[in-house]
Amino acid sequence: MKALCWHGKGDIRCDSVPEPQIEDGRDVIIKMTACAICGSDLHLMDGYNPFMEKGDILGHEFMGEVVDVGRDNKKLKVGDRVVVPFTICCGECQQCLRGNWSVCERSNRTPENATKAFGYSTAGLFGYSHLTGAYAGGQAEFVRVPYADVSPVIIPNGMSDEQALFLGDIFPTGWMAAANCEIEPTDIVAIWGCGPVGQFCIKSAFMQGAERVIAIDNVPERLALAQATGAEIINFDEIDGTVLDYIKDMTNGYGADKCIDAVGAESHATASFDAIVDKVKAATLLGTDRPHALRTAIMACRPGGIVSVPGVYGGFLDKIPFGAAMNKGLTIRTGQTHVNRYSLDLLRRIEDGEIDPSFIITHRAKLEDGPELYKTFRNKKDECIKVVLTA
Repeated sequence: MKALCWHGKGDIRCDSVPEPQIEDGRDVIIKMTACAICGSDLHLMDGYNPFMEKGDILGHEFMGEVVDVGRDNKKLKVGDRVVVPFTICCGECQQCLRGNWSVCERSNRTPENATKAFGYSTAGLFGYSHLTGAYAGGQAEFVRVPYADVSPVIIPNGMSDEQALFLGDIFPTGWMAAANCEIEPTDIVAIWGCGPVGQFCIKSAFMQGAERVIAIDNVPERLALAQATGAEIINFDEIDGTVLDYIKDMTNGYGADKCIDAVGAESHATASFDAIVDKVKAATLLGTDRPHALRTAIMACRPGGIVSVPGVYGGFLDKIPFGAAMNKGLTIRTGQTHVNRYSLDLLRRIEDGEIDPSFIITHRAKLEDGPELYKTFRNKKDECIKVVLTA
């Protein structure tokens, strides 16, 4: 079968690889009908995860049709259309029973790597290296789904793949980021990053009752999409002064009640000294992440506020203004998304017409076009916001 595989920094190829087989009675095999390239896939492409090995199959946003079912799986049957959350969950450990799906205690097959990095193991993830279980990803014609009697979401007839696909990651991620903010009706929410996750943060903040949303980015098409959703925008390349100054000016000095960092490890700012230092440190292996957006969000959040961090970070962050966080009494909430905590509610909202998640898609192509579209997405070319691939 065809699959998108990692062969080194910046080297993604469409390879011919063996088809997956049932390995456990709870498994299913799905025929992929749609998958997407996620912003966090770019961290792998750019070499930010040291646990990648040549030939690893990428991808954690995917859905498809069940074509084979393990003998112990009573939830699914051949022919079911399912979206598969990126988190792999056993459904039986203490964390799963508490609804903390992204920190399942059993699903990571390489827990020693995660324990070294994080102190404890977290859940297995599809297509996300030997840090999170070395599971083959969903950018492939066929995918083995372990513990498939727990996480997969059955999609009703009449809902298109493009409407349903993002239930596996970025829609719940944006929703959880907003939910972590505990939004109140008078809240002003500032969001750093208007990529796919940022766009769902904007949508979710409004759906959860925010009065105003301020979106910060420097990519014109992303800012235009945010503005079309109702957000006020700041292009940090076109302002005189700091983002903090502009947020204060836009709010008559009041500031942002809640701030969301939807950027993560590879943030940048063209005129910012700290961002330049971050880039140099990362390039020379003296630093692991570039947390400029997080620093700015902490500084811009008004006293007593909440900073929510759906953006992915992997290592040790330099020069974080923790004094500002402590003295302003900020609450910081973060984490990989507990997809199944939100998926059925969000599925209902799509069915009810409250949102059509396909608004985010700009590029559609075949799996074999994936390597070039990885580059297009990474380099923000051709007004690319979100890529969906089919077999």
